[in-house]
Amino acid sequence: MSSSSVPNRPISAIAWASNSSTCPSHFFMIPSTEDGAVANFTRGFGLKSGYFLCFSKDLSGGMVVSDVQVISEKEVIPHAYCYIPEFMESKSTVWKKKRVCVRIVPVDSVTTAVLDIRVTTKSKMMLPQYTCLGDIQGYVLWCLKGPFSSPVPQVKPRSLSIDMRQLSLEAATPLPLRPNNQPSQAPPRVSRRRSNLDRVETPEKVYDGNNIYGITGN
Repeated sequence: MSSSSVPNRPISAIAWASNSSTCPSHFFMIPSTEDGAVANFTRGFGLKSGYFLCFSKDLSGGMVVSDVQVISEKEVIPHAYCYIPEFMESKSTVWKKKRVCVRIVPVDSVTTAVLDIRVTTKSKMMLPQYTCLGDIQGYVLWCLKGPFSSPVPQVKPRSLSIDMRQLSLEAATPLPLRPNNQPSQAPPRVSRRRSNLDRVETPEKVYDGNNIYGITGN
């Protein structure tokens, strides 16, 4: 990730990291200054261990950095600000005589935020359009503020669970014939000959003894 790859997106977090292995994956570590020096904030002269400034532009948390300040240990941290987190090795520490604090707000509550942060050596080098935050351990911190556009949330397609997919497949597959779902038997067909015979009156019916009209004289 490059510090200028997404300049219009606001910074969501700033932190210290002792090296690239302790730096979180969604953070960009600033390895060098704008004038080519290594941006390792060492704790003292002759010590190899140190720490680097890093920042993130991951907006999944819905928060952005609206302001950054560098204060001394004698100053009271401003209201609604917090010290930046430290991702350090077990025996590494951050110099506390000067500390970086940030103001983090919801992304929908502001129209301008911190878009970029850079480091220079303590010299007269100026960064146009950037605001000087102060010096720490021989380095100068700069930030760029400006308007930004909130990313349009992507509508994720709803995925069916395994049970729902199985249910859908079962509904689409015809069930085998079983005793309880066999088609009802159609009534037996009466042949045309039988039906004609039923309509013809038999002699027994015509000369039925029970019918007085059917009695004839000899």
